[in-house]
Amino acid sequence: MYIKRKLEGAISDYLSKQEILAIIGPRQCGKTTLLKQFASHLKKSEFLSFEDINALNLFTNDFEEFVKLYVRGRDYLFIDEFQYAKGGGKKLKLLYDREKIKVIISGSSAIDLTVQEVKFLVGRIMIFNLYPLDFEEYLSFADPTHHQYLLSAKKSGQITDLPSEISKILAGHYIDYAIYGGYPRVVVSESVQEKKDILTNIYNTYFLRDVRDILGLIDDYKLSKLIKALALQTGNLIAYDELSTLSEFPYLSLKKYLNFLEKTYIIGLLRPYFTNKRKEIVKNPKIYFIDNGLRNAVVGDFRSLADRPDGGALLENTVYMELVKAGLKPQFWRDKQKNEVDFIIDFGDGRHQALEVKMTAATLLPSADKFLKDHTGFEFLQLYLNIGKRQSQNASRPVYFR
Repeated sequence: MYIKRKLEGAISDYLSKQEILAIIGPRQCGKTTLLKQFASHLKKSEFLSFEDINALNLFTNDFEEFVKLYVRGRDYLFIDEFQYAKGGGKKLKLLYDREKIKVIISGSSAIDLTVQEVKFLVGRIMIFNLYPLDFEEYLSFADPTHHQYLLSAKKSGQITDLPSEISKILAGHYIDYAIYGGYPRVVVSESVQEKKDILTNIYNTYFLRDVRDILGLIDDYKLSKLIKALALQTGNLIAYDELSTLSEFPYLSLKKYLNFLEKTYIIGLLRPYFTNKRKEIVKNPKIYFIDNGLRNAVVGDFRSLADRPDGGALLENTVYMELVKAGLKPQFWRDKQKNEVDFIIDFGDGRHQALEVKMTAATLLPSADKFLKDHTGFEFLQLYLNIGKRQSQNASRPVYFR
């Protein structure tokens, strides 16, 4: 079943423009399905995958024949798994400069496209990130009726005043989403065991393809140990010495592989917020995962939030995922006295928010109070999972709203 993605609107806006479009994201997040969806509704379009060795060889070794076979007479060319075309950026530049065709490509990691290929395509390419489903996309499949109810409530401005029964239903869905994440195949799975099997397969595929293909790691067991250590530290400051000991990577290699994990959409590194930007660079980031389901597959724990000691960290990670998928660049705040606010958001239009994520609603916390006294112009929101009346004059709301 096809689940409509929010990114469709942004891509549609650029279909009539000249730039090459690149859709990048983790494996099995729906890039191929999205490209096929567009190709099936556009006349004079061609869809190719560079997992097809014949198409790839033709593109790599006989470009003119490739153009004759797949480009001439078409208005749109879709190329999936473009990362397999080594040095393909030069040929994309030729297509852009010479042929009157709209090219849309996809790739499985930021490393493949933004580092190796985009240097040839400056001014000729627009890059879009496709992540696993956000909560609204998840809900559109899991419960279409309440999905429409939620959208209507947001549009009418009644998002914080839903009936308690509706809120409980949505909270139940949010808990499932926080446990199993948003990979499309996981969301459409009919059983819990199938969800677990698919998440395990996604993780194993990541090692078989991205790790070995891109890094060529023989001792990939070290990276596996590093990922598990990171999963157990979700929501915490990175402790480089501890991670180095656990993974057996020396410090410089550890930094390299943390960057690799971030660029291949496994983890996200949340940087600290400081008014002094020099401090922001030297302080340790916090660790989160791009998908909770994948994170839980790594640690082998799919219990519900209330039944596990890391339930609060998982809830925090879920909010992090939603912020990133919304195109935001959250940070966190922490002072020398270890007062901390989970997320600081600059919307880029003069609006700033400070967000605290809790399992249950509470009065204004001392750390938030300290932050607000030292930083003017911030709206404070406490995001919580339980459904009940507000217990603070500072706007508190269920965590699944943004």
